[in-house]
Amino acid sequence: MIEKLKGKGKYLGLIFTVAVGLVAINITWLLNDPTMLPFLFDIGIDAMGAFICAALYYGYIKQKGEGVEIFRGLNVLVSAAFLVNEMMYFSLQDTNLTTWCFIFCLISKMIDLALILMFYLYVKKTLGFKGKLVRMTDKIIPFLLAFECVVLLSNIFYPITFTIDSTGMYQSMTFSWAEDIFLVVLSVLSTIMIIKCESPKEQKIAALLFIILPLLEYAMLMGTFGQAGQYGFVLMSLIIMYCIIFNDKSSKLAATETELNLATDIQASMLPSIFPAFPSRKEFDLHASMDPAKEVGGDFYDFFMIDDDHLGMVIADVSGKGVPAALFMMSSKILIADHASMGGLPSEILSRVNKQINETNKANMFVTVWLGILEISTGKLTTANAGHEFPIINVNGKYELLKDKHGIAIGALPKAKYKDHELMLKKGDSVFVYTDGVAEATDSKNELFGTERTIEALNALPPGISQKEVLEGVRAAVDAFVKEAPQFDDLTMLGFKYYGPGGKDE
Repeated sequence: MIEKLKGKGKYLGLIFTVAVGLVAINITWLLNDPTMLPFLFDIGIDAMGAFICAALYYGYIKQKGEGVEIFRGLNVLVSAAFLVNEMMYFSLQDTNLTTWCFIFCLISKMIDLALILMFYLYVKKTLGFKGKLVRMTDKIIPFLLAFECVVLLSNIFYPITFTIDSTGMYQSMTFSWAEDIFLVVLSVLSTIMIIKCESPKEQKIAALLFIILPLLEYAMLMGTFGQAGQYGFVLMSLIIMYCIIFNDKSSKLAATETELNLATDIQASMLPSIFPAFPSRKEFDLHASMDPAKEVGGDFYDFFMIDDDHLGMVIADVSGKGVPAALFMMSSKILIADHASMGGLPSEILSRVNKQINETNKANMFVTVWLGILEISTGKLTTANAGHEFPIINVNGKYELLKDKHGIAIGALPKAKYKDHELMLKKGDSVFVYTDGVAEATDSKNELFGTERTIEALNALPPGISQKEVLEGVRAAVDAFVKEAPQFDDLTMLGFKYYGPGGKDE
C-alpha cells in the first residue's frame, strides 16, 4: 500500500504543477478588469513558472538517485508558491478580501521556510555534507523552525512581524526581522557547508545560486510586496541545480547500474543454469533457482559430479547484500567445489573451506552452507550444515522438516567443527533446500511466510511432478502470500528427487 501511494504521489505532484499553470492562464479572463493589468507580468511569470516546474518535474519523475524525492518536493513547493501569488493578486483587488490576503501572505512565508529547509536537505544529501557543523545544524533546525512557525502564526492573533491593513497594503511591524532568523541562519550555514564540501566547483556554484539569485532579485525590486519574481529566480536556480548536480549524479548512477548489470550477468554465469542438469543420468531429477533481491545477491546454489557415483549439492547464503556479498559468494562457491573434488565427508570439506576463508576474511563476512553428497548407486545422502536453514525431506510420501545438527557459519570462527548426517533415500524420495528468503518472505502486514507454510506449499503440490514444477509451485505460494510487498531478501531453492539406479520408469 505504501509503495502504491509513493508511486501515485509522484504523478500527483505533476498534476499539481500543471494545474497551477492552468489556474494562472485562466486569470486572463479577468484582464478586462483594469485593476488586474499591473499584475500581468507577474501573472505571466506564475503561469510560465508553473509549466516549467511541470516540465522539470516530468523530466525526472522516473529517475532514481540521491535526493531525487527532495528535489521533486522543492519543485512542487515552488509551484505552490506561484499558486499562492495568484491568490494574493485576487485578494489585493478587493478590500473585503484583506483577511484572505493575510492568509496567502502567511502561507507564502511558510513556503519560504519549507523551501530553504528542503534545499538544505537536498544539498546535504547530494553534496555529502560531513562534520561537526552538519551535526550542529541538524540539531538546531527543529528549534529554529518551531520558533519561526510560532512567530508567523502569532500574527493571526496580534501583528508581531506583519499585517495587511484595511486597504490591502502590506505593513511590516517592529519585529519583522524575527521571521527571517531561520532563513538567514540556515542560508549562512548551508553556504559555509557548500563551500567546504568536497564536491566539484561547478556543483558548489549551482547550489549557491539558490541562495544568491533570490537575494539579487530582492535587491533589484527592493523587497516590493506581491512580486512574483522571487520564485522565478528560485526556479531558475532549481533548473541550474538539476542540470549540474542531479544530471551529474544521474550519470554516475547510470554508470553504476551498468556495472551492476554486468555483475548480475557474471554472477548468473557462475551458477549452473542448464536443465536438466545431467541429461544422461536417469537416477535423479534436480532443479535449482535464484532470484536476487537486488541486482546482485549473496545466495548461491551449486551441484556437480565429484566422480561417476557421487553427486555434490550446495545451497548457501552470504551475509549482506549487493556486490560485496556477490564477490564473497563467488569465492565461497569455488572453494566448496574445489575442496569437494579433493574428496572427504561433507563435514571435512566444510572444515577445510572454513579454515581457508578465515585466513583471508578481512571483511569479516560469513556464509551459511548446506552441503550434501549423494552416493548415486545406493541412495546414501551424507550432509553437513554450517548454520543454514533446516532441509525439508520427503521420505515417506510427505514433506517434513529434517532438524540436522548445525555447525557455525563458514567464516565466523577459524576452528569451527561440523557434523555429518546420513540419510538413505529410496526411489521417489526427495529433498528441498532453500535460503531464508523463502521462509522470511514478508507480506504488507510484516507477517513471515514461514517454514510451516513452505512445508504446506510442498505437500499441496500434486505427486509425480518434476522438481522444476516443485520450485515453481513454492515460488507461486510465496508470491501469493506476499502479494505486492517488495522482496527484501534473495530467494534461492534447490529440489532433488532420487529414482535409484534403474531410473524413474523402473
